[in-house]
Amino acid sequence: MTATLICGTLERSGAEIDQRAARLAGGLARFGVNDDDVVAVMLRNDPAYVDIIQGCRIAGAWYCQINWHFKTDEAGFILADCGAKVLFIQPDLLTAIAGAIPAHVQVIVVNQGQAGEADFDTWLARQTPYSGPARTPRGHMAYTSGTTGRPKGVRRLPPTPEQQVLAAQVAKDALGIYPGVRSLVSAPLYHSAPSSFAQQSLLQGSLFVLEEKFDAETTLALIERHRIETAYLVPVMYVRLLRLPAEVRSRYDLSSLSFVASTGSPCAPEVKKAMIDWLGPVIFEAYASSETGYITVMPPHEAARKTGSAGKAVGSAAIRILDDAGRALPTGEIGTIYVHQPAYSDFTYHGNDAARRAIERDGLISVGDMGYLDDEGFLFVCDRASDMVISGGVNIYPAEIEHVLITMPGVADCAVVGIPDDEYGESLAAQVVAETGATLDADTIRLALGERIAGYKVPRRIDIVTALPRDDNGKVVKRKIRDAYWSGRSRKI
Repeated sequence: MTATLICGTLERSGAEIDQRAARLAGGLARFGVNDDDVVAVMLRNDPAYVDIIQGCRIAGAWYCQINWHFKTDEAGFILADCGAKVLFIQPDLLTAIAGAIPAHVQVIVVNQGQAGEADFDTWLARQTPYSGPARTPRGHMAYTSGTTGRPKGVRRLPPTPEQQVLAAQVAKDALGIYPGVRSLVSAPLYHSAPSSFAQQSLLQGSLFVLEEKFDAETTLALIERHRIETAYLVPVMYVRLLRLPAEVRSRYDLSSLSFVASTGSPCAPEVKKAMIDWLGPVIFEAYASSETGYITVMPPHEAARKTGSAGKAVGSAAIRILDDAGRALPTGEIGTIYVHQPAYSDFTYHGNDAARRAIERDGLISVGDMGYLDDEGFLFVCDRASDMVISGGVNIYPAEIEHVLITMPGVADCAVVGIPDDEYGESLAAQVVAETGATLDADTIRLALGERIAGYKVPRRIDIVTALPRDDNGKVVKRKIRDAYWSGRSRKI
């Protein structure tokens, strides 16, 4: 049976969730959602998310999470590209992107208690449970991207029974999820890793606590109150937890906690050490991506000995370090990281087979990361071949921001890079060149960007410069820009 859900003041049994999921699947079928179709979800963390996750499994549909920070153009592209037949969305978010929703998409508003004709709870109560043929359970359809900044939808083939067994073991080793576990997630479910954590928690756990919005002290209180055993947190949350006064942190009994899972962004070694000193050996860091799944796990007892490592292969994962010609590199030499995790079925990029083929070599996948293996098989991720920035666990694609910047009056040239940030791991910096005779102001640029892209994509630092470094072919050499900001740091991403 599905795990019991706690979200805010709401508590919902697994049996009730299963009943709601069956009705949701029935409603989707009446909207014409068939096996392998897509349902879009643009919600903050909310109990309805659990209904949708479980209902889509019964319906055989993918649920495609849309970042609720997205503006019209960003959300509109994903809605059109994924081919969603239904969109579940909160009312204020609907107002923000209404003009981007394709005419054929059926919209259901998750109206947070305000009953109405299109309100989620009103709609769900009217549905009858799905009674058609059994369909293949599917998970999320995560959108990811590369240096182009144009997102691509990741869809996996159905797993074999053998892969399901292997994947359950990987979930235990990398996420701390096992039968009967009491788990908590504070990170937004529109991200791939928290979404995976939620799916596994609901399927295997006895209790799943979904925090509507991360708050450091509330998280500690929830761990104590519900005797949480496994939590999903990210490094930026660690920083905020550590900033709580010592008397506040000591107020809560956290002895039930045995596993804290973290993926998505590197954790500064000093932050990880401080967390382990406080909570004990419970902080596990993983290297993963939407395309590859979980590849490594760094256990806490090795953190001090292998500072900066992403850990060793989890399960039967294969890791190879290759040069540009595809030749294997020796231990300790930096190259492109290629991996394969047999616990997961193969994937496609929805509507973009060429991009899918471009990242594969001899059955191994690379998402553009650079690194090396040491003589004990520990992976060290040193750099990214792409320009993607990971800030607080969020993937940000500089090209997308640059495309907006370059259209602004007075901007002749620009580049966006990731720079060190003690709280978020990385934050964004933009270097902007003014047209002759134009005067540019960082605050004005920042405000203008905020009207066109999500707030977390707006660079914290904007420097007006006279020129950008370019190579002989005229391409901006971002390495030189980044190096100036990262000078004196041992960590380069």
